[in-house]
Amino acid sequence: MLRRVALLTNFIPPYRLPLYKAIADRVPDFQVFISTPMEANRSWSPNWDGLNVTVQKNLTLQRSWKHPHGFSENLYVHIPYDTLWSLRQYRPDVVISGEMGMRTAQALLYRKLNPNSRMILWATVSEYSELGRGKLREKLRQVLVPQADALLVNGQSGARYVRQFGVSDPSIFFAPYTTNIDPFLAVPLSRGPLDAYRLLYVGQLVERKGIEPFLSTLERWAKAHPDRTLEFWLVGEGPLRSRLEQQVWPSNLRLRFLGNVEYGKLPEVYAQGGIFAFPTLADEWGLVTNEAMAAGLPVLGSSYSQSVEELVVEGETGWQFRPDEPEEMYSALERSLSMSVAQLEQMRTKARDRIQYLTPDFVADNILKAIESVC
Repeated sequence: MLRRVALLTNFIPPYRLPLYKAIADRVPDFQVFISTPMEANRSWSPNWDGLNVTVQKNLTLQRSWKHPHGFSENLYVHIPYDTLWSLRQYRPDVVISGEMGMRTAQALLYRKLNPNSRMILWATVSEYSELGRGKLREKLRQVLVPQADALLVNGQSGARYVRQFGVSDPSIFFAPYTTNIDPFLAVPLSRGPLDAYRLLYVGQLVERKGIEPFLSTLERWAKAHPDRTLEFWLVGEGPLRSRLEQQVWPSNLRLRFLGNVEYGKLPEVYAQGGIFAFPTLADEWGLVTNEAMAAGLPVLGSSYSQSVEELVVEGETGWQFRPDEPEEMYSALERSLSMSVAQLEQMRTKARDRIQYLTPDFVADNILKAIESVC
């Protein structure tokens, strides 16, 4: 009989809390082990109210990573070195391990030392997010991934990625990124003629998010349409902000930097946007797509985001493009800004309808199916 489930992860972002609580509602004894209360480059305050959480002994390394799509990024690599000891103290029936490194290696060792236990690997990856990760990491995954009793993936791109390691479909379960979308669903769908075309971006202002090539496309569009004014609001902070603020843009392209916004106040910001822009160069999911669609914003998004690939239907809930293809990105922007106010109104309704199923309860049920399958 299932008694205890341990979740091993880096930290608990605010959008994950509703899902973890939904899992706790379904499991008699659920314990979350985190490597750090919060990563240094995050603006959120640690909050795991209502969960049983243990902060592990952990070594954090920083390294720079160059992605084939042209951006560089500083990464935090967490090595929670007391994982095996913590698991032996807690003695879970099922271990759900995030990432595919030393944390999972220790979880698998616990699995071997306790033959009645099971290990589920939560692979929050996509084909694009994992490009250029290096031969050593690939070889480690070739060893670790096939040993998992089941795998959780975000979507079809994640499933395609783990299949290369010999994983069969019956052991793959889908657990897309989700959050409590009720506050976003409460945002009024109606927009005024000016608000309907206002572009909104929410996220870190870093190279990976593709803001600079997207702004080059906006600049080109603004020069080609001098009779129209285009507003682009950006929520978030990052090293690109100061450079973008100092740059001179066409007079009919107006940028507004809102800085970091408390997570609970984001629905108020989405309510003022008309079209959500998500030009990322690589994202394992992109929860902002969920939030935007729930708030009624069609998404002008990069197909290198798994959420865009899964949720955005061309001309119905948004428009897709590859951000490293300038003409393709410009064409998608042109299509979005050529829509009538009435057409955008219809798309807002379709965007909201498309996302309503993707709740913490829905994903928690899928995770419970994975747990039951290995037990």
